[in-house]
Amino acid sequence: MGPHPAVAAIRLAVRRVLHDLLTEHHRVPVAVSHAPAHEQPPSSRLHASREVPPPPPLVLVACSGGADSMALASALAFESPKLGIRAGGITVDHGLQPGSDARAAEVVQRLRELGLDPVDSVAVTVGRTGGPEAAARDARYAALDTAAERHGATAVLLGHTRDDQAETVLLGLARGSGIRSLSGMAAVSGAGGRYRRPFLELDRQTARKACMVQSLPVWDDPHNADPAYTRSRLRHEGLPALEKALGKGVVEALARTAQLSRDDADALDSWASQAEATVRDAAGLLECAKLYALPPAVRRRVLRRAAIEAGAPAGSLFARHIEEIDRLITGWRGQGAINLPGKVVARRQGGRLVIRQG
Repeated sequence: MGPHPAVAAIRLAVRRVLHDLLTEHHRVPVAVSHAPAHEQPPSSRLHASREVPPPPPLVLVACSGGADSMALASALAFESPKLGIRAGGITVDHGLQPGSDARAAEVVQRLRELGLDPVDSVAVTVGRTGGPEAAARDARYAALDTAAERHGATAVLLGHTRDDQAETVLLGLARGSGIRSLSGMAAVSGAGGRYRRPFLELDRQTARKACMVQSLPVWDDPHNADPAYTRSRLRHEGLPALEKALGKGVVEALARTAQLSRDDADALDSWASQAEATVRDAAGLLECAKLYALPPAVRRRVLRRAAIEAGAPAGSLFARHIEEIDRLITGWRGQGAINLPGKVVARRQGGRLVIRQG
């Protein structure tokens, strides 16, 4: 008899991602010479070398000890040996609760019991920029990036589920930041595609059921039920209210909206990238008349790219900033300069849009 359907589902999701990683990994062969390099003249080293497959990749799982990430860790531990992939784990201690260090040590022990190696626990200091949830997320990803680089990991697997995706879409909708914010979390993100999210098409209950039938102990973070946090309120009050009003299927519909929005946003970003070269003059300045002729969705993307290139931090550049710059193009009445994050200033001069620091 095969595994429980929940266990089979999480393993299949992880197997697909690992296959993708192997395919990408083997596209980069390594040149190896038969003779010591010091015995070969420079001109002959290339001819004396041959291409061999690179060593097996290392994949890390980011694990908090919760049901989603423990299910992910168990699936990675099961699937990786069959594919010749090395598998390890990393847990991040945010230091936001009493006993968090002991909790992190327990997670490390559980990951090792699954057979993962290497396994690390990293303590971080959470700042205040952007609010507690955003600050914790920034600290966590910085720690994961550092751990991946230290171990030479090809990828880091994250346990975000379809339910997390639905919550992310609703949070983006509440911010009113446009179609990109509605696209939720990407299945592949980060520098070089470092972060992979195998569970975006699986619901939270599937991961929890997989842990239960495998007798995997899980930890329920009390912050996930704390109404002080926006995502927690959305999870326990907002989504249930929507499902009561609209019926079941809201989570699936929101996740589907995320994918459709991502496809549209990617297409518009590509269009804006191509259009940018056509709206600059010989000196590289943006020409207002040519910007005006672009569709608004494309024009605003060009403006956002220009502001970021000038030094405005992407995370601090909101829709209202872009709208103010856009009015220099579409509602020009002689208004003054627009101050943007990062001490960047946008102004209209002689039919040109000038965006620069200071």
